[in-house]
Amino acid sequence: MHRLQVEHRLFPHISRVCEGVIFDKVETAKDLIATATTQAGLQVFTTVIDKVYQTGKKVAADFKETMDIVFDEILPQWNYTAKPQQT
Repeated sequence: MHRLQVEHRLFPHISRVCEGVIFDKVETAKDLIATATTQAGLQVFTTVIDKVYQTGKKVAADFKETMDIVFDEILPQWNYTAKPQQT
């Protein structure tokens, strides 16, 4: 399974370059998304993450209470990092 991480500010620009395109493989999406730019000169860089993630994994009952959430300084409502405590 492949995963693409997208910065929220880029969604409209990525949507514009992908409009009407049928993706036949991940590389097609990656290459097309990399062509997105903004008038201010913001460029998009793409990377495909090939990691296989385990599904159905259960977490500890107190997971939410002990999870350290670090919010981004510039856009805390959109960007954050969840850091589980090491046991």
